Amino acid sequence: MEATIAVIIFMVILALVWAWRMLNWLWWRPKKLERFLREKGFKGNPYNLLDGDLKEIKKIEKEVRSKPMNLSDDLVSCVFPYLHQSVQKHGKNFFIWFGPTPRVTIADHELIKDVLNKINDFQKPSLNPLAKLLVTGLATYNGEKWSKHRRIINPAFTSEKLKSMLPVFFQSCSDLINEWERMLSSNESREIDVWPFLENMTSDVISRTAFGSSYEEGRRIFQLLKEQTKLSIKVTMKTYIPGWRFLPTSINRRMKEIDRDIRASLKFIINKKEQALKVGGTSKNDLLSMLLESNHKEIEEHKNHKNVGMSLEDVIEECKLFYFAGQETTSVLLVWTIVLLSKYTDWQAHAREEVFQVFGNKKPKFDELNQLKIVTMILYEVLRLYPPVEGLARTIYTDMKLGNMTLPRGVQLYLPIILVHHDRELWGDNAKSFNPERFSEGILKASNGKVSFFPFGWGPRICIGQNFALLEAKLALSMILQHFSFELSPAYTHAPTQLITLQPQRGAHIIMHKVEI
Repeated sequence: MEATIAVIIFMVILALVWAWRMLNWLWWRPKKLERFLREKGFKGNPYNLLDGDLKEIKKIEKEVRSKPMNLSDDLVSCVFPYLHQSVQKHGKNFFIWFGPTPRVTIADHELIKDVLNKINDFQKPSLNPLAKLLVTGLATYNGEKWSKHRRIINPAFTSEKLKSMLPVFFQSCSDLINEWERMLSSNESREIDVWPFLENMTSDVISRTAFGSSYEEGRRIFQLLKEQTKLSIKVTMKTYIPGWRFLPTSINRRMKEIDRDIRASLKFIINKKEQALKVGGTSKNDLLSMLLESNHKEIEEHKNHKNVGMSLEDVIEECKLFYFAGQETTSVLLVWTIVLLSKYTDWQAHAREEVFQVFGNKKPKFDELNQLKIVTMILYEVLRLYPPVEGLARTIYTDMKLGNMTLPRGVQLYLPIILVHHDRELWGDNAKSFNPERFSEGILKASNGKVSFFPFGWGPRICIGQNFALLEAKLALSMILQHFSFELSPAYTHAPTQLITLQPQRGAHIIMHKVEI
Protein backbone atom coordinates (compact mmCIF):
# COMPACT_ATOMS: atom_id res chain seq x y z
CA MET A 1 0.00 0.00 0.00
CA GLU A 2 2.79 2.42 1.00
CA ALA A 3 4.67 1.57 -2.20
CA THR A 4 1.57 2.37 -4.27
CA ILE A 5 1.14 5.74 -2.55
CA ALA A 6 4.84 6.52 -3.12
CA VAL A 7 4.48 5.74 -6.83
CA ILE A 8 1.38 7.92 -7.09
CA ILE A 9 3.13 10.81 -5.32
CA PHE A 10 6.13 10.41 -7.61
CA MET A 11 3.89 10.43 -10.70
CA VAL A 12 2.04 13.53 -9.48
CA ILE A 13 5.33 15.36 -8.84
CA LEU A 14 6.57 14.33 -12.28
CA ALA A 15 3.36 15.58 -13.89
CA LEU A 16 3.59 18.89 -12.02
CA VAL A 17 7.23 19.39 -13.05
CA TRP A 18 6.33 18.62 -16.67
CA ALA A 19 3.30 20.97 -16.52
CA TRP A 20 5.44 23.76 -15.05
CA ARG A 21 8.11 23.34 -17.73
CA MET A 22 5.49 23.40 -20.49
CA LEU A 23 3.81 26.48 -18.99
CA ASN A 24 7.18 28.21 -18.69
CA TRP A 25 8.12 27.32 -22.29
CA LEU A 26 4.74 28.27 -23.76
CA TRP A 27 3.88 31.37 -21.72
CA TRP A 28 5.99 32.71 -18.81
CA ARG A 29 9.32 32.73 -20.61
CA PRO A 30 8.02 34.28 -23.90
CA LYS A 31 6.15 36.99 -21.96
CA LYS A 32 9.25 37.73 -19.88
CA LEU A 33 11.36 38.06 -23.05
CA GLU A 34 8.69 40.26 -24.62
CA ARG A 35 8.72 42.68 -21.66
CA PHE A 36 12.51 42.82 -21.76
CA LEU A 37 12.64 43.57 -25.50
CA ARG A 38 10.01 46.29 -25.29
CA GLU A 39 11.92 47.93 -22.44
CA LYS A 40 14.98 47.97 -24.72
CA GLY A 41 13.05 49.79 -27.45
CA PHE A 42 12.24 46.87 -29.75
CA LYS A 43 8.78 46.68 -31.27
CA GLY A 44 6.74 43.70 -32.34
CA ASN A 45 3.35 42.03 -32.08
CA PRO A 46 2.13 40.73 -28.72
CA TYR A 47 2.96 37.06 -28.19
CA ASN A 48 0.26 34.61 -29.27
CA LEU A 49 0.24 31.29 -27.44
CA LEU A 50 2.26 28.55 -29.19
CA ASP A 51 2.21 29.88 -32.78
CA GLY A 52 3.51 33.40 -32.24
CA ASP A 53 3.41 35.11 -35.66
CA LEU A 54 3.62 31.90 -37.74
CA LYS A 55 -0.09 31.75 -38.68
CA GLU A 56 -0.10 35.41 -39.70
CA ILE A 57 3.11 34.94 -41.74
CA LYS A 58 1.60 32.02 -43.67
CA LYS A 59 -1.69 33.88 -44.20
CA ILE A 60 -0.01 37.02 -45.61
CA GLU A 61 2.36 35.01 -47.81
CA LYS A 62 -0.56 33.02 -49.23
CA GLU A 63 -2.47 36.23 -50.05
CA VAL A 64 0.52 37.84 -51.75
CA ARG A 65 1.45 34.74 -53.75
CA SER A 66 -2.08 34.46 -55.10
CA LYS A 67 -1.60 37.76 -56.99
CA PRO A 68 0.66 38.34 -60.01
CA MET A 69 3.97 40.09 -59.27
CA ASN A 70 5.34 42.90 -61.41
CA LEU A 71 8.53 42.22 -63.34
CA SER A 72 10.52 44.03 -60.70
CA ASP A 73 13.76 43.34 -58.82
CA ASP A 74 12.30 44.98 -55.69
CA LEU A 75 11.59 41.64 -54.02
CA VAL A 76 10.99 42.38 -50.36
CA SER A 77 7.34 43.46 -50.46
CA CYS A 78 6.25 40.55 -52.67
CA VAL A 79 8.55 37.70 -51.67
CA PHE A 80 8.89 38.52 -47.97
CA PRO A 81 5.67 40.44 -47.27
CA TYR A 82 5.63 39.88 -43.51
CA LEU A 83 9.20 41.13 -43.20
CA HIS A 84 8.31 44.15 -45.34
CA GLN A 85 5.17 44.92 -43.33
CA SER A 86 7.09 44.58 -40.05
CA VAL A 87 9.65 47.15 -41.21
CA GLN A 88 6.86 49.50 -42.31
CA LYS A 89 5.02 49.07 -39.00
CA HIS A 90 7.86 48.91 -36.47
CA GLY A 91 10.95 50.39 -38.16
CA LYS A 92 14.28 48.55 -38.30
CA ASN A 93 14.36 47.53 -34.60
CA PHE A 94 11.68 44.86 -34.32
CA PHE A 95 11.11 41.25 -33.41
CA ILE A 96 9.00 38.47 -34.92
CA TRP A 97 7.64 35.50 -33.00
CA PHE A 98 8.69 32.09 -34.35
CA GLY A 99 6.46 30.11 -32.06
CA PRO A 100 7.50 30.91 -28.46
CA THR A 101 10.88 32.27 -29.60
CA PRO A 102 11.33 35.97 -30.47
CA ARG A 103 13.63 36.78 -33.40
CA VAL A 104 15.21 40.22 -33.15
CA THR A 105 16.08 41.71 -36.54
CA ILE A 106 19.57 43.21 -36.75
CA ALA A 107 19.99 45.33 -39.90
CA ASP A 108 22.83 47.62 -38.77
CA HIS A 109 26.01 46.67 -40.69
CA GLU A 110 28.31 47.22 -37.68
CA LEU A 111 26.19 44.98 -35.47
CA ILE A 112 26.00 42.36 -38.25
CA LYS A 113 29.80 42.42 -38.43
CA ASP A 114 29.96 41.90 -34.65
CA VAL A 115 27.54 38.97 -34.73
CA LEU A 116 29.26 37.20 -37.64
CA ASN A 117 32.72 37.69 -36.15
CA LYS A 118 31.90 36.42 -32.65
CA ILE A 119 30.94 32.90 -33.61
CA ASN A 120 31.14 31.51 -30.07
CA ASP A 121 28.89 34.21 -28.61
CA PHE A 122 26.32 34.15 -31.41
CA GLN A 123 25.83 30.54 -32.46
CA LYS A 124 23.77 28.67 -35.01
CA PRO A 125 20.32 27.86 -33.54
CA SER A 126 19.35 24.30 -32.73
CA LEU A 127 17.37 22.73 -35.53
CA ASN A 128 13.89 21.30 -35.23
CA PRO A 129 14.59 17.54 -34.70
CA LEU A 130 12.60 16.74 -37.84
CA ALA A 131 14.43 19.40 -39.88
CA LYS A 132 17.71 17.70 -38.92
CA LEU A 133 16.64 14.82 -41.14
CA LEU A 134 17.17 17.11 -44.15
CA VAL A 135 20.74 18.18 -43.46
CA THR A 136 23.10 19.09 -40.64
CA GLY A 137 26.87 19.00 -41.07
CA LEU A 138 29.32 21.90 -40.99
CA ALA A 139 26.67 24.56 -41.67
CA THR A 140 24.79 23.77 -38.44
CA TYR A 141 27.52 22.88 -35.94
CA ASN A 142 28.97 25.13 -33.24
CA GLY A 143 32.08 25.21 -31.08
CA GLU A 144 34.76 22.51 -31.23
CA LYS A 145 32.76 20.24 -33.55
CA TRP A 146 32.46 23.03 -36.11
CA SER A 147 36.20 23.84 -35.82
CA LYS A 148 37.18 20.20 -36.29
CA HIS A 149 34.93 19.65 -39.30
CA ARG A 150 36.00 22.93 -40.93
CA ARG A 151 39.67 21.94 -40.50
CA ILE A 152 39.10 18.51 -42.07
CA ILE A 153 36.98 19.77 -44.97
CA ASN A 154 39.06 22.87 -45.87
CA PRO A 155 41.66 20.99 -47.98
CA ALA A 156 38.92 19.90 -50.42
CA PHE A 157 38.18 23.51 -51.41
CA THR A 158 41.63 24.95 -52.12
CA SER A 159 42.22 26.68 -55.46
CA GLU A 160 44.29 23.73 -56.66
CA LYS A 161 41.54 21.22 -55.82
CA LEU A 162 38.90 23.37 -57.55
CA LYS A 163 41.12 23.52 -60.62
CA SER A 164 41.21 19.71 -60.70
CA MET A 165 37.38 19.64 -60.70
CA LEU A 166 37.01 21.94 -63.71
CA PRO A 167 36.88 19.09 -66.30
CA VAL A 168 33.92 17.63 -64.36
CA PHE A 169 32.17 21.01 -64.37
CA PHE A 170 32.84 21.28 -68.10
CA GLN A 171 31.38 17.82 -68.84
CA SER A 172 28.09 18.57 -67.06
CA CYS A 173 27.82 22.02 -68.69
CA SER A 174 28.54 20.48 -72.12
CA ASP A 175 25.73 17.97 -71.60
CA LEU A 176 23.35 20.88 -70.90
CA ILE A 177 24.51 22.83 -73.97
CA ASN A 178 24.17 19.74 -76.19
CA GLU A 179 20.66 19.07 -74.89
CA TRP A 180 19.53 22.64 -75.64
CA GLU A 181 21.17 22.52 -79.07
CA ARG A 182 19.24 19.35 -79.88
CA MET A 183 16.02 21.08 -78.84
CA LEU A 184 16.86 23.94 -81.24
CA SER A 185 18.11 21.67 -84.03
CA SER A 186 15.21 22.40 -86.37
CA ASN A 187 14.68 26.03 -85.36
CA GLU A 188 16.79 29.10 -84.79
CA SER A 189 14.92 29.78 -81.54
CA ARG A 190 12.70 28.01 -79.04
CA GLU A 191 11.02 28.65 -75.71
CA ILE A 192 12.56 26.61 -72.89
CA ASP A 193 11.84 26.54 -69.16
CA VAL A 194 15.51 26.66 -68.16
CA TRP A 195 14.93 26.09 -64.43
CA PRO A 196 14.62 22.25 -64.36
CA PHE A 197 17.57 21.98 -66.77
CA LEU A 198 19.77 24.10 -64.51
CA GLU A 199 18.67 22.09 -61.47
CA ASN A 200 19.62 18.88 -63.26
CA MET A 201 22.97 20.28 -64.42
CA THR A 202 24.03 21.47 -60.97
CA SER A 203 22.80 18.16 -59.53
CA ASP A 204 24.98 16.35 -62.06
CA VAL A 205 27.99 18.55 -61.17
CA ILE A 206 27.71 17.91 -57.45
CA SER A 207 27.04 14.19 -58.04
CA ARG A 208 30.24 13.89 -60.07
CA THR A 209 32.41 16.17 -57.93
CA ALA A 210 31.18 14.76 -54.61
CA PHE A 211 31.09 11.07 -55.45
CA GLY A 212 33.28 10.63 -58.54
CA SER A 213 32.43 7.39 -60.32
CA SER A 214 29.38 6.95 -58.06
CA TYR A 215 27.59 9.99 -59.51
CA GLU A 216 24.70 7.90 -60.87
CA GLU A 217 23.90 6.84 -57.31
CA GLY A 218 24.24 10.50 -56.30
CA ARG A 219 21.46 11.51 -58.71
CA ARG A 220 19.00 9.35 -56.82
CA ILE A 221 20.02 11.02 -53.55
CA PHE A 222 19.25 14.38 -55.16
CA GLN A 223 15.66 13.33 -55.91
CA LEU A 224 15.17 12.13 -52.34
CA LEU A 225 16.63 15.37 -50.92
CA LYS A 226 14.21 17.41 -53.06
CA GLU A 227 11.28 15.57 -51.51
CA GLN A 228 12.81 15.89 -48.03
CA THR A 229 13.20 19.65 -48.56
CA LYS A 230 9.47 20.12 -49.25
CA LEU A 231 8.54 18.13 -46.15
CA SER A 232 11.07 20.04 -44.01
CA ILE A 233 9.54 23.37 -45.05
CA LYS A 234 6.15 22.15 -43.84
CA VAL A 235 7.43 21.12 -40.42
CA THR A 236 9.58 24.23 -39.83
CA MET A 237 6.62 26.53 -40.48
CA LYS A 238 4.88 25.03 -37.45
CA THR A 239 5.88 25.32 -33.81
CA TYR A 240 7.68 22.14 -32.85
CA ILE A 241 6.16 20.50 -29.78
CA PRO A 242 8.65 18.34 -27.83
CA GLY A 243 8.09 14.67 -28.62
CA TRP A 244 6.11 15.37 -31.81
CA ARG A 245 8.72 13.61 -33.98
CA PHE A 246 7.86 10.29 -32.31
CA LEU A 247 4.22 10.39 -33.45
CA PRO A 248 3.52 8.22 -36.53
CA THR A 249 2.10 11.03 -38.70
CA SER A 250 2.33 10.62 -42.48
CA ILE A 251 4.98 13.39 -42.75
CA ASN A 252 7.04 11.98 -39.88
CA ARG A 253 6.97 8.47 -41.33
CA ARG A 254 7.93 9.65 -44.82
CA MET A 255 10.76 11.91 -43.58
CA LYS A 256 12.26 9.06 -41.57
CA GLU A 257 11.87 6.67 -44.49
CA ILE A 258 13.68 9.09 -46.84
CA ASP A 259 16.41 9.62 -44.23
CA ARG A 260 17.00 5.86 -43.89
CA ASP A 261 17.13 5.51 -47.67
CA ILE A 262 19.63 8.38 -48.12
CA ARG A 263 21.83 7.13 -45.29
CA ALA A 264 21.90 3.59 -46.70
CA SER A 265 22.87 4.89 -50.16
CA LEU A 266 25.59 7.17 -48.75
CA LYS A 267 26.94 4.43 -46.49
CA PHE A 268 27.25 2.16 -49.53
CA ILE A 269 29.04 4.88 -51.55
CA ILE A 270 31.40 5.74 -48.66
CA ASN A 271 32.32 2.11 -47.97
CA LYS A 272 32.95 1.50 -51.67
CA LYS A 273 35.12 4.64 -51.85
CA GLU A 274 37.07 3.60 -48.73
CA GLN A 275 37.86 0.23 -50.27
CA ALA A 276 38.89 1.78 -53.60
CA LEU A 277 41.18 4.27 -51.85
CA LYS A 278 42.88 1.46 -49.91
CA VAL A 279 43.86 -0.37 -53.10
CA GLY A 280 44.60 2.84 -55.00
CA GLY A 281 42.07 2.06 -57.70
CA THR A 282 40.23 5.35 -57.84
CA SER A 283 40.77 9.04 -58.59
CA LYS A 284 41.22 11.26 -55.55
CA ASN A 285 39.76 14.36 -57.21
CA ASP A 286 36.23 14.04 -55.86
CA LEU A 287 35.07 15.71 -52.64
CA LEU A 288 34.35 12.45 -50.85
CA SER A 289 37.85 11.08 -51.53
CA MET A 290 39.40 14.36 -50.37
CA LEU A 291 37.26 14.35 -47.24
CA LEU A 292 38.13 10.74 -46.38
CA GLU A 293 41.82 11.35 -47.02
CA SER A 294 41.85 14.49 -44.87
CA ASN A 295 39.92 12.67 -42.14
CA HIS A 296 42.43 9.80 -42.08
CA LYS A 297 45.27 12.31 -41.81
CA GLU A 298 43.52 14.08 -38.90
CA ILE A 299 43.05 10.76 -37.06
CA GLU A 300 46.70 9.79 -37.58
CA GLU A 301 48.03 13.15 -36.38
CA HIS A 302 45.83 13.24 -33.25
CA LYS A 303 45.36 9.54 -32.46
CA ASN A 304 46.24 10.04 -28.79
CA HIS A 305 43.43 12.56 -28.30
CA LYS A 306 39.72 12.02 -27.65
CA ASN A 307 36.99 12.61 -30.27
CA VAL A 308 39.47 12.62 -33.13
CA GLY A 309 38.31 12.86 -36.73
CA MET A 310 34.86 12.22 -38.16
CA SER A 311 32.73 9.16 -37.58
CA LEU A 312 30.89 7.43 -40.43
CA GLU A 313 27.72 9.29 -39.38
CA ASP A 314 29.64 12.60 -39.53
CA VAL A 315 30.86 11.82 -43.05
CA ILE A 316 27.30 10.95 -44.14
CA GLU A 317 26.02 14.32 -42.85
CA GLU A 318 28.78 16.22 -44.67
CA CYS A 319 28.00 14.35 -47.89
CA LYS A 320 24.34 15.38 -47.57
CA LEU A 321 25.46 18.97 -47.04
CA PHE A 322 27.82 18.86 -50.07
CA TYR A 323 24.87 17.74 -52.11
CA PHE A 324 22.22 20.04 -50.76
CA ALA A 325 24.20 23.29 -50.50
CA GLY A 326 26.31 22.69 -53.61
CA GLN A 327 23.34 22.07 -55.86
CA GLU A 328 20.84 24.58 -54.48
CA THR A 329 23.10 27.65 -54.35
CA THR A 330 24.47 27.41 -57.88
CA SER A 331 21.20 26.51 -59.58
CA VAL A 332 19.35 29.53 -58.15
CA LEU A 333 22.28 31.85 -58.92
CA LEU A 334 22.28 30.70 -62.55
CA VAL A 335 18.53 30.85 -63.07
CA TRP A 336 18.24 34.44 -61.77
CA THR A 337 21.29 35.43 -63.80
CA ILE A 338 19.66 34.16 -66.99
CA VAL A 339 16.36 35.85 -66.09
CA LEU A 340 18.05 39.19 -65.44
CA LEU A 341 20.23 39.00 -68.56
CA SER A 342 17.08 38.19 -70.54
CA LYS A 343 15.59 41.37 -69.18
CA TYR A 344 18.72 43.54 -69.45
CA THR A 345 19.96 42.44 -72.86
CA ASP A 346 22.63 45.16 -73.02
CA TRP A 347 24.45 43.51 -70.12
CA GLN A 348 23.98 40.14 -71.80
CA ALA A 349 25.69 41.54 -74.90
CA HIS A 350 28.56 43.00 -72.82
CA ALA A 351 29.06 39.66 -71.06
CA ARG A 352 29.05 37.69 -74.33
CA GLU A 353 31.54 40.07 -75.88
CA GLU A 354 33.86 39.56 -72.91
CA VAL A 355 33.48 35.76 -73.05
CA PHE A 356 34.41 35.66 -76.75
CA GLN A 357 37.28 38.06 -76.12
CA VAL A 358 38.72 35.79 -73.40
CA PHE A 359 37.85 32.30 -74.73
CA GLY A 360 36.70 32.71 -78.32
CA ASN A 361 34.65 29.61 -79.04
CA LYS A 362 37.13 27.36 -77.22
CA LYS A 363 36.85 25.47 -73.97
CA PRO A 364 37.22 27.88 -71.00
CA LYS A 365 40.35 27.35 -68.88
CA PHE A 366 40.67 27.81 -65.12
CA ASP A 367 43.03 30.80 -65.18
CA GLU A 368 41.01 32.50 -67.92
CA LEU A 369 37.80 32.31 -65.87
CA ASN A 370 39.43 34.66 -63.35
CA GLN A 371 39.83 37.25 -66.13
CA LEU A 372 36.05 37.62 -66.54
CA LYS A 373 35.43 41.02 -64.99
CA ILE A 374 31.98 41.77 -66.46
CA VAL A 375 30.67 38.24 -65.84
CA THR A 376 31.86 38.47 -62.22
CA MET A 377 30.20 41.89 -61.78
CA ILE A 378 26.94 40.44 -63.09
CA LEU A 379 27.05 37.42 -60.77
CA TYR A 380 27.72 39.65 -57.75
CA GLU A 381 24.79 41.93 -58.65
CA VAL A 382 22.49 38.92 -59.05
CA LEU A 383 23.62 37.68 -55.62
CA ARG A 384 22.88 41.14 -54.19
CA LEU A 385 19.36 41.40 -55.60
CA TYR A 386 18.47 37.69 -55.42
CA PRO A 387 20.52 36.18 -52.56
CA PRO A 388 20.01 32.39 -52.33
CA VAL A 389 18.85 32.68 -48.68
CA GLU A 390 17.01 35.71 -47.32
CA GLY A 391 18.71 35.83 -43.92
CA LEU A 392 20.84 34.19 -41.23
CA ALA A 393 19.70 33.20 -37.75
CA ARG A 394 21.81 33.12 -34.60
CA THR A 395 20.91 32.17 -31.02
CA ILE A 396 22.01 33.77 -27.75
CA TYR A 397 22.68 31.10 -25.10
CA THR A 398 23.75 33.55 -22.36
CA ASP A 399 22.87 37.22 -21.76
CA MET A 400 24.95 39.09 -24.32
CA LYS A 401 26.06 42.65 -25.10
CA LEU A 402 25.66 43.73 -28.73
CA GLY A 403 26.60 47.33 -29.48
CA ASN A 404 24.88 49.35 -26.76
CA MET A 405 22.19 46.69 -26.27
CA THR A 406 21.97 43.87 -23.76
CA LEU A 407 20.06 40.89 -25.12
CA PRO A 408 18.77 38.05 -22.93
CA ARG A 409 19.43 34.34 -23.24
CA GLY A 410 16.85 32.59 -25.41
CA VAL A 411 16.42 35.34 -27.99
CA GLN A 412 17.29 34.61 -31.61
CA LEU A 413 18.94 37.18 -33.86
CA TYR A 414 17.97 37.49 -37.51
CA LEU A 415 20.37 39.08 -39.99
CA PRO A 416 18.17 39.99 -43.00
CA ILE A 417 20.45 39.61 -46.03
CA ILE A 418 17.67 40.66 -48.42
CA LEU A 419 16.87 43.87 -46.50
CA VAL A 420 20.52 44.89 -46.22
CA HIS A 421 21.20 44.12 -49.90
CA HIS A 422 18.25 46.32 -50.92
CA ASP A 423 18.91 49.15 -48.45
CA ARG A 424 19.06 52.59 -50.14
CA GLU A 425 21.12 54.01 -47.28
CA LEU A 426 23.84 51.46 -48.04
CA TRP A 427 23.54 51.07 -51.83
CA GLY A 428 22.15 54.41 -53.02
CA ASP A 429 18.92 55.42 -54.70
CA ASN A 430 19.27 52.65 -57.31
CA ALA A 431 19.58 49.93 -54.64
CA LYS A 432 16.57 48.05 -56.01
CA SER A 433 17.78 48.20 -59.63
CA PHE A 434 20.06 45.85 -61.57
CA ASN A 435 23.37 47.67 -62.00
CA PRO A 436 26.45 45.41 -62.17
CA GLU A 437 28.60 48.51 -62.69
CA ARG A 438 28.52 49.07 -58.91
CA PHE A 439 30.92 46.09 -58.59
CA SER A 440 33.38 47.35 -61.24
CA GLU A 441 36.05 47.90 -58.57
CA GLY A 442 35.22 44.84 -56.50
CA ILE A 443 33.09 44.05 -53.46
CA LEU A 444 35.06 46.13 -50.96
CA LYS A 445 34.64 49.33 -52.97
CA ALA A 446 30.98 48.62 -53.81
CA SER A 447 30.09 48.07 -50.14
CA ASN A 448 32.27 50.94 -48.85
CA GLY A 449 34.02 48.46 -46.58
CA LYS A 450 30.78 47.68 -44.72
CA VAL A 451 29.21 44.29 -44.12
CA SER A 452 26.43 45.09 -46.55
CA PHE A 453 27.05 42.26 -49.06
CA PHE A 454 27.08 38.78 -47.56
CA PRO A 455 25.20 36.29 -49.76
CA PHE A 456 27.53 33.50 -48.53
CA GLY A 457 27.70 34.75 -44.94
CA TRP A 458 30.73 36.59 -43.59
CA GLY A 459 33.58 36.22 -41.09
CA PRO A 460 35.01 32.90 -39.83
CA ARG A 461 31.87 30.99 -40.85
CA ILE A 462 31.71 32.26 -44.43
CA CYS A 463 30.47 29.48 -46.71
CA ILE A 464 33.30 27.05 -47.43
CA GLY A 465 31.86 26.32 -50.88
CA GLN A 466 31.48 29.89 -52.19
CA ASN A 467 34.45 29.63 -54.60
CA PHE A 468 33.12 26.26 -55.82
CA ALA A 469 29.71 27.83 -56.56
CA LEU A 470 31.16 30.93 -58.27
CA LEU A 471 33.57 28.89 -60.40
CA GLU A 472 30.75 26.61 -61.56
CA ALA A 473 28.48 29.60 -62.27
CA LYS A 474 31.18 31.44 -64.26
CA LEU A 475 31.90 28.37 -66.39
CA ALA A 476 28.23 27.53 -67.01
CA LEU A 477 27.27 31.13 -67.85
CA SER A 478 30.27 31.52 -70.16
CA MET A 479 29.39 28.36 -72.09
CA ILE A 480 25.73 29.35 -72.36
CA LEU A 481 26.73 32.79 -73.69
CA GLN A 482 29.06 31.17 -76.23
CA HIS A 483 26.18 29.19 -77.74
CA PHE A 484 22.95 31.10 -77.08
CA SER A 485 21.37 34.51 -76.78
CA PHE A 486 18.14 34.69 -74.81
CA GLU A 487 15.16 36.84 -73.90
CA LEU A 488 12.15 36.54 -71.62
CA SER A 489 9.24 34.61 -73.07
CA PRO A 490 5.76 36.20 -72.99
CA ALA A 491 4.88 33.11 -70.93
CA TYR A 492 7.38 34.04 -68.21
CA THR A 493 5.75 34.80 -64.85
CA HIS A 494 7.94 36.54 -62.30
CA ALA A 495 7.37 34.65 -59.04
CA PRO A 496 10.49 34.43 -56.85
CA THR A 497 9.60 32.28 -53.84
CA GLN A 498 11.66 31.45 -50.78
CA LEU A 499 11.65 27.73 -50.14
CA ILE A 500 15.01 26.81 -48.64
CA THR A 501 16.53 29.02 -51.34
CA LEU A 502 15.01 31.76 -53.53
CA GLN A 503 13.50 29.86 -56.47
CA PRO A 504 11.27 30.68 -59.48
CA GLN A 505 7.91 29.32 -58.34
CA ARG A 506 6.52 29.19 -61.89
CA GLY A 507 9.67 28.29 -63.74
CA ALA A 508 11.87 30.44 -65.96
CA HIS A 509 10.46 30.47 -69.50
CA ILE A 510 13.12 31.86 -71.82
CA ILE A 511 13.29 32.13 -75.61
CA MET A 512 16.69 30.74 -76.61
CA HIS A 513 18.39 31.69 -79.89
CA LYS A 514 21.44 30.08 -81.47
CA VAL A 515 24.52 32.27 -81.53
CA GLU A 516 26.14 32.36 -84.94
CA ILE A 517 29.87 31.76 -84.50
